[in-house]
Parts: sequence; C-alpha cells; structure tokens
Amino acid sequence: MRAKPPNPKEQAKRAALNALKRARRAAEKSGVELSEWEGEFLASVAQRVETYGRAFADPEKGARGQALSGNQAIKLKEIAVKAKGDRPNGDEAGKAGRKPMRRGGGFGRVARRETPPADADE
Repeated sequence: MRAKPPNPKEQAKRAALNALKRARRAAEKSGVELSEWEGEFLASVAQRVETYGRAFADPEKGARGQALSGNQAIKLKEIAVKAKGDRPNGDEAGKAGRKPMRRGGGFGRVARRETPPADADE
C-alpha cells in the first residue's frame, strides 16, 4: 500500500511555522532583542498560519501555494538576519558589506571620430 502524496499547502504551512520558530530561537540564542513590533509580527503571523494555513487573505499578495506573502517573507528574512547578528542595527543596516557601484564600462555612447569629407582632397 502506497502512502498519499504530501499536501503542498501543509508543507508550506509547516515550512513557514518552522522558519518563524527558527528566527525566534536564533534571536533568543544570540541574545539579540527583537523590537516590540518584530515580536508581535512573529506571533501574529504564526497564529494566522496555524489557524488559516496562510498569513494573508489577498491572493494577489503571494503565491498560490505559499503560507506567507512576499512582504512577510522579506520581513521574516530581515528578522532572521538580525537575530543571527550578521548585520548592524540602525542607519548603517543597509550599507554593511556592500561595495559601491562601479561607474562606466556599460553600453554608453562612444564619442565619434571626426572623419574628413571625401571631397576634401580635391
């Protein structure tokens, strides 16, 4: 007798709950204090995923088989990075570990060379 194939909605639900728990545990383990908003975000998203199987109502905000919307997934990744302590907090948060963009060398226009007209010799 074969086992039933896994339900993709249940897999997405479990993956989202595990990611939320992992982020909270990483913050506790590293000693990083999450802001009040971040703690409330993790708790409310986990509650909605457990209750409804997904944390957003509008289908345009996320993929069909996902439990978190695109923006929720981004915020969860930011919280996880903060919990690991890989990035500093505050104003320098977006600038850590980045190189400035290199200028030039693209598809820009090249200056044309002046060529003498064909009848200039005469």
